[in-house]
Amino acid sequence: MDTLWRIDQACFDPQLAYSRTELALYMRRPGSFTLVAEGEGGGVPGNGQGPASILGFIVAEIRRKSGHIITIDVVAEARRAGVGSALLAAAEEQLLRAGAVTVALETPVNNAAAIRFYKQKGYFVEKAVGGYYSNQMDALVMTKELARSVVR
Repeated sequence: MDTLWRIDQACFDPQLAYSRTELALYMRRPGSFTLVAEGEGGGVPGNGQGPASILGFIVAEIRRKSGHIITIDVVAEARRAGVGSALLAAAEEQLLRAGAVTVALETPVNNAAAIRFYKQKGYFVEKAVGGYYSNQMDALVMTKELARSVVR
């Protein structure tokens, strides 16, 4: 948990990053799950179990037939290497198996790289939410239909 929280702190601006308590709450909520990507080199060293290190993680949840990506974090050294894509695809597959037909997420309106990434993965902008982050920064809500896009 501490390792994942440190990664979240490194990935996001302080006004966007979750507190340790918030991240733990999201990870433990009913219907939520966390997937962790490990690899060699870069990332955060493992717990003495060889050279593996945590390259990133995703927290998602399902409520009824709707999935929600709470956060996706990839360490700087592993970005643009497919880690985020693999995490997102794995989470979408798990949501689909759990009965979700759509998935939604939020991203800051000024995070062009994230918006581009999600659009490449089939997400579209549904709406903007003013003051979503700490009542200061706006967010885009992006959604995707899983039933048509994820192969079982």
